[in-house]
Formats: sequence, structure tokens, C-alpha cells
Amino acid sequence: MPEDKMLTERDFHKKSAVDLFNLVWALLDKKDRTKLENDRMVHAAHGSRYHWGEVGTPLESVRGEWQISRVYSTLKRPEAALYHAKRRLEICEENKIGGFDIAFAFEATARAYAVAGSRGDSHEFIELAAKAGSNIERKEDRDYFMSELRTVPGQANSSA
Repeated sequence: MPEDKMLTERDFHKKSAVDLFNLVWALLDKKDRTKLENDRMVHAAHGSRYHWGEVGTPLESVRGEWQISRVYSTLKRPEAALYHAKRRLEICEENKIGGFDIAFAFEATARAYAVAGSRGDSHEFIELAAKAGSNIERKEDRDYFMSELRTVPGQANSSA
């Protein structure tokens, strides 16, 4: 590779983080994933989060934790989903990250509890998510968030 085409270490981490994040989305959207694709999705989510941890801000970290939690919820692995959802909440609180990102922290926690079969805890976090989501400034972001919140298993009985 010509020297002018080489990435700096920072650029390498950023490119890897973005590429892996996008791969995870493609795999999450795929209807009939194979077991190998499920494994690839888990590894890619962790890889993206790792690379953002090297060069990103707390904002990229919380978004990476959300994606990992979503992957594990999708795969019905509640313990790991809950761990990463709670990490997202912790990072949001430690860095005073609110709005869209705190709403999705509550959503991820509600989803993980739902997958675990803990309806009471899930409902509590659905309520927190709905309240936080109603405070998202941009209508497009708020609408997107609310559409995602409606996909949390068992949320039909809540006010979300």
C-alpha cells in the first residue's frame, strides 16, 4: 500500500469501529441468520465497541454498549444483554449524557429484562424510556425512538 494511503492508528480504529457497527446492523436486519452469522454479529459488535473505546468519546461508547445489548437481546441471551444495557446507563450517568441516548439506555434495559422474563423490571424501564423519549428534541429522533420502544417484548400493556 502506498504510504499516502496508509491509515493512522486513530483512523484505523475509527474505520474499524464504523465498519463493524454497520456490519452488525446488516446482520441484525437479516431475517434468517445462520449460527455462524449470529456468532459473527456478536464478535463484530464487541469489535466495534473496542475500537470506539480506543478513539471515541463516551457517546460512541454508550452507542456501542447499546448495540451489544441489542445483539444479545435479539439472540435471547439476557444476562449479557442486561450487563451491556446497564453499562450504557452507567456511562450515560457518569458523563451526563441525556436525550436520545439516555432514552435508548432505558429501552435497552427494558428489552433485556423482557428477554429475561422479568416483566416488572421491564415495565419499569419501559416507563422510564417513554418519559425520556418524550423529551427527545428532534421529532424524527423522537418518532424513531418510540417506534423502537414499541418493539420491546411485552410493552403493549404499558403506557409507552
